[in-house]
Amino acid sequence: MTDAPHRPLLITHGGKFHLDEVFAYAVLRLALSFFCPGKDHALIRTRRPELIEAGDIVFDVGGIFDVTANRFDHHQIGAPTRADGTPYSSAGLVWQIYGARAVAALLAPEAAQFVPLITAKLDEKLVKRIDEIDNGVSMSGAVIRDPLGLAALVEDFNPPWDSPDANGPTAGDDAFHHAAAMVCGVLTRQVEIQRAKLRAEALVLAAHEASGDKRLLVLESGMPWKNVVFSYDLPVLFTVSPASNGNWMVDTVPPEPGSFAQRLSLPERWAGLQGAELAAASGVEDAVFVHVRRFVGGAKTREGAIAMAHLALAEAAPGT
Repeated sequence: MTDAPHRPLLITHGGKFHLDEVFAYAVLRLALSFFCPGKDHALIRTRRPELIEAGDIVFDVGGIFDVTANRFDHHQIGAPTRADGTPYSSAGLVWQIYGARAVAALLAPEAAQFVPLITAKLDEKLVKRIDEIDNGVSMSGAVIRDPLGLAALVEDFNPPWDSPDANGPTAGDDAFHHAAAMVCGVLTRQVEIQRAKLRAEALVLAAHEASGDKRLLVLESGMPWKNVVFSYDLPVLFTVSPASNGNWMVDTVPPEPGSFAQRLSLPERWAGLQGAELAAASGVEDAVFVHVRRFVGGAKTREGAIAMAHLALAEAAPGT
């Protein structure tokens, strides 16, 4: 007869809860599912010293930060800070150790190479912000406000003062788990957003590398490409990619993020034309349209869209 697998005991404080310990718990729950699959865990919300002492992982309570002992509190004198001086919350402390495992638990094996980048990006974009809100400190000088943000939404899960669930030794425990489920959903979505961005970046860079004319970027599916062009300073003037309606689009490139101008517009003589008129003017039989402002056009086929882009490049001033 084999012994039952050990169920890790997680401890945080009881009473009113906040985003930092709810987020920390969501991270731990995901990380444990990755690190020790098949083993459940138990969570106790308490301030009783003997229970805190017995915990396998203790966060936001206990007055100790010690990674080797899995203690992640930030309320004590001498609690750790980030390199820029931002005080950690329990969310940030737990993320530094368990964040990558939580991210890995949310990704398919073929996306595992993105784990370090996603972990770092979410620390910068999300976790550090939780640290700032929980501690009321921003080293950048930004005003700490969260009237309708994630922290406020989590706090709204706390039972009202006159609710039967607001009192007693397990007060707020069910609400804590409901809040954690919401936060887990948010974290899941944030990981997926970052994964998709990184995959798009890899595909855009590969497509540009394969292009015979570095001014033209041909993508085999629709995906975000502008940030990649700007981040890597690619000399792209036109992008060709499929649209959801089956046509293929020819997109111009702004000179900088947020601009409504174009590095190179589609030919002026095509402006506002559609169907047969555009086909006659461009010589591309399946050309569909060109916007009157010449920042986008389209054709029925990939080949037609590429032909439109090549013609537009050929008509551009030498050296463009």
